[in-house]
Amino acid sequence: MKFWPIFLGVCFLLSGLFLSALVVLVRQRNMGVWLWPYMVSRFKTRPRYAGVQHIIFCFVDHYEPMWRKATLDQERERVARWVRDYPLLADKHRDSDGVAPQHTFFYPEEEYREEHLAAIGKLCADGYGEVEVHLHHDNDTSEGVTRKLERFSETLVTRHGLLGRDKATGKPVYAFIHGNWCLDNSRPDGRYCGVNDEIKILADTGCYADFTLPAAPDPSQTKTINSIYYATDDPEKPKSHDTGRPMSVGGSRGDAHLLIMQGPLSLNWKDRKWGLIPRIENGDIRKGQPPSPERVDAWVNEGIHVLGRPEWIFVKVHTHGTQDYDMDTLLGEKMDQMFSYMENRYRDNADFALHYVTAREMFNIAKAAEAGHEGDPNDFRDFLISPPPALDR
Repeated sequence: MKFWPIFLGVCFLLSGLFLSALVVLVRQRNMGVWLWPYMVSRFKTRPRYAGVQHIIFCFVDHYEPMWRKATLDQERERVARWVRDYPLLADKHRDSDGVAPQHTFFYPEEEYREEHLAAIGKLCADGYGEVEVHLHHDNDTSEGVTRKLERFSETLVTRHGLLGRDKATGKPVYAFIHGNWCLDNSRPDGRYCGVNDEIKILADTGCYADFTLPAAPDPSQTKTINSIYYATDDPEKPKSHDTGRPMSVGGSRGDAHLLIMQGPLSLNWKDRKWGLIPRIENGDIRKGQPPSPERVDAWVNEGIHVLGRPEWIFVKVHTHGTQDYDMDTLLGEKMDQMFSYMENRYRDNADFALHYVTAREMFNIAKAAEAGHEGDPNDFRDFLISPPPALDR
């Protein structure tokens, strides 16, 4: 008779502790903005496809050689390690098309050093990736960010030949990642940007897509998650990309300004804090968040796709490749094991095909889906935007 009251009391206490811990986690990890959309998405019926599912995998890098005010020798060592070690890793692996793992280096405008871009450009020309645009700024103006983007994209084109070209116009174009996650002045305290019309500025200066998100646990994270969608800028307000119109087969950009290509964002119930609270899965790869088969499957299972083309699944993950304590993970055994698992699970399997792509190629494939194309995504790697002249192999 005395057992049940004690048992119920303990259960009540534990449930209270669990809920309290969950509330603390939600607040500390800025989950309030996206947790409800995530929970709702768990109850939606996901589209099924009976044929081959194509996994389109893109690894984007916030590539910052000057991280933490490095000396020039440290910068050179960081770049040299990537030039030396990435081919050794990538040459062990191939996707369903015979392509090695591709790495997209989003290089910061404010860290430009010609010798670094020359070295990374050579690595890319040898078949290992491409270069795109990255920018950190704070308390900026519309004129200031326009000037930075135009100047840097022009430098990448004229000095290095490292940006692709729009086949319709012949003009150089670029993909973008915002430093500190703060696209369109999206941080609540207004730091690390300052420009409310940044999305329109990006479109006007030749940006074809943004690859910043997900930003979680940063407060810049949007309500929209696990999506490929068009954002329309409101120049008077920040964070215009908080919501948008999903990309769909038969659709178009219309009067929207910019395509937002998000990576996966979810809760990882297989990796729980204190054994109770799930950790955030945001596609970030580093020493403290090494890749694993469970994480790879979680990325794929989010099923990010162009509406109407569920058999083409887009997986975009990210890293900060020049942070010294992460390089052993990014260029070593853990990544080797990740690629091997992906190839065993999603290449050597009749139900799947695996495609290693750059950010430009991922955009092209998404636009091909929007245009109604189907079949093998490999046919559309250069659909609308041609390879950079220095990389046109």
